[in-house]
Amino acid sequence: MDQKIIDLYDNFTHGGMNRRQFLDRLSEIAGSTAAAVALLPLLQNDYAQAAIIAADDPRLVSERVAYDSPKAKINGYLVRPKSKGRRPVVIVIHENRGLNAHLEDVARRFAAEGFLAYAPDLLSLVGGTPADEDAARDLHPKMNQDDAVTALVSAVSFLKQHPESTGKVGAVGFCFGGLMVNRLAASSPDLDAGVAYYGRQVPAAQVPNIKAALLLHYAETDDGVNATVPAYEAALKANNKKFTMHTYPGTQHAFNNDLGSARYNKAAADLAWSRTLAFFKETLGAPPSG
Repeated sequence: MDQKIIDLYDNFTHGGMNRRQFLDRLSEIAGSTAAAVALLPLLQNDYAQAAIIAADDPRLVSERVAYDSPKAKINGYLVRPKSKGRRPVVIVIHENRGLNAHLEDVARRFAAEGFLAYAPDLLSLVGGTPADEDAARDLHPKMNQDDAVTALVSAVSFLKQHPESTGKVGAVGFCFGGLMVNRLAASSPDLDAGVAYYGRQVPAAQVPNIKAALLLHYAETDDGVNATVPAYEAALKANNKKFTMHTYPGTQHAFNNDLGSARYNKAAADLAWSRTLAFFKETLGAPPSG
């Protein structure tokens, strides 16, 4: 697909324009309204696709669990294997469309690997994630990001004390969630590990505060995110932080999202996932089997 179209969609999904402006510009690039409409299914998330781990998977138990933060009660999705026992925790942080079915599926993927997984709905700060993706995207800018970081710091404390937690807590996030992983690492000394997928970085002045080990996944073609990677890498090295960084050749922003065929890259996603699991098992401890 033409890189101009992918860049345009990225601009739209990150709040650079409204849907009408996006469709008008897409029609210009594609050559007609009909061509633009034909491209939309390749660009947008297809939530009708089957989940990797079904919501009713008999191996797992899930529930809606809320916790208190200084700004609001935060709702979320907690999932674990059926067999009880203490497990390391992975917080799954959503993109800029709130907590949706795809992110709940990602949480189940971690649970299927033996972790206690929790996906918070940070849009609880502004009323909760709407069912409609465009409405969720429009609501996202109304959420104060500092409040979201505060809510995540509270989530770490809540999950460290959870009766089924080993006390080891990591976080993984995608796009906006990747930014939140970096910000959480700089804000919570209690976070043990963080994995950021194509997430923007914190300023160098905040890097000394990071205590967690970090695994950072980047796409090759992702100018908005990648522009400040060298400065972040230099600051992490200068402050002797434990981190590993990977850039995946031939990939676009959101290469891990298997709901969007235009940018999804299965080979890169599978490799990043295997690295993520190995990293969490190393830093948080291997979860019990079953």
